[in-house]
Amino acid sequence: MIPLLDIRAQYEGIRTELDAAVLETLASGAYVSGPRVDAFEHDFAAYCGAREAIALNSGTSALHLALLALGIGPGDEVITTAMTFVATVAAIRYAGATPVLVDADLRTFNIDPTLIERAITPRTKAIIPVHLHGRLADMEAILRVAERHGIPVIEDAAQAHGAEWEGRSAGTVGAIGCFSFYPGKNLGACGEGGGVVTDDAALAATMRQLRDWGQAGRYNHVRHGFNYRMDGIQGAILQVKLRHLPAWTEGRRRVARIYDRLLSGSGIATPARPLGNEHVYHVYAIRSPARDRIAEALAGAGVATGMHYPRPVHLQPAYADLGYRAGAFPVAERLAREMLSLPIYPELTEAQQQHICGALMRANEDIHERVA
Repeated sequence: MIPLLDIRAQYEGIRTELDAAVLETLASGAYVSGPRVDAFEHDFAAYCGAREAIALNSGTSALHLALLALGIGPGDEVITTAMTFVATVAAIRYAGATPVLVDADLRTFNIDPTLIERAITPRTKAIIPVHLHGRLADMEAILRVAERHGIPVIEDAAQAHGAEWEGRSAGTVGAIGCFSFYPGKNLGACGEGGGVVTDDAALAATMRQLRDWGQAGRYNHVRHGFNYRMDGIQGAILQVKLRHLPAWTEGRRRVARIYDRLLSGSGIATPARPLGNEHVYHVYAIRSPARDRIAEALAGAGVATGMHYPRPVHLQPAYADLGYRAGAFPVAERLAREMLSLPIYPELTEAQQQHICGALMRANEDIHERVA
């Protein structure tokens, strides 16, 4: 079976470095926060081109603290996309605010910037674009609307480490950028992890207090805070992996280009090609109305696939109280029915991709012949 993601292959490639960093951290006794987390924050801020980076225990915590640092709470509204992982909306709820959803763009899968302005009300206090699959949302159009209304933008860059827009890295275009370091991400820990970046020193100071029980100095609790700290071992692991991220990103882009070439002219809908470096291909998703049958055929051919995400947030039972019904966001609902994620990671070989694409095209042709 060709896996959707091969974390073990990544580990084998950097085993010596990673093992040494973990053993050094274990010997140091600095298991929560500590010097390895501090060092990772410094390096990640530099990588993103941000003044500040705050390491946390998850990407969800990053979104939660970003909202709180901006003073967002009960009675406020936050606009985001209907096509995202549930954590984006959950974090808005954690802050006590109301999520307001907007449909996606069929070409990019990201939030449709032309629909944002009509969703703004006097209670709108933030906009959270999600850089889905590793492709930056249309930040130029989003910022234009946000600045016109004086609304801060929080980037959900959980899948977009290293993506760029006009020379600026994902997470540094808005007021705050939020990242996940879940193991399967382009930059993934060996466990849970997350972080935020910002150029605003005051926001950074607030989030540092909030992640550590609201403390300003030991046992001096000045805010209602949380235990959102990063483990020392995860900081050490991420510092090692960050050094390899540029090469891994180029590897993912190479795999995506090969998919584009192999599937060209096949009639299979592939991701819109980026204009520059705005895509880091956390996910490579094709689209087909016969998605489920294609996934079944690929599994039979020894190819694992994924679905990101098969049910949009507004149709999740836990969020039925938002008041949206089926048909509210037709593009997001179509994407949820049609998108199928193919294996993508730097270690994937062209021979494996040829097998994947051959099986995919045979399945697609067989399905169309049956329909005809």
